[in-house]
Amino acid sequence: MTEPRTGWPRGRIGWIIGTVVLIVLGVVVGLILQSVFLGLTIAVIISIGWLIAYESWRGKAPGLDDPFDDGAQL
Repeated sequence: MTEPRTGWPRGRIGWIIGTVVLIVLGVVVGLILQSVFLGLTIAVIISIGWLIAYESWRGKAPGLDDPFDDGAQL
């Protein structure tokens, strides 16, 4: 039988912890630069990159090299 789903996807805790750490570091950098808004803006931008990298790392086929993949084609 399959396991019952809890509604909480695997890997979400790692992403949340990473995001919180990045936002806290952004606030600290903002305090150092005397602009908390600037620090939060930098933290949000880096957090988006963190999300993309983390989800890519969790992918089903890491290190896959497809020589025929030319990206999106219209």
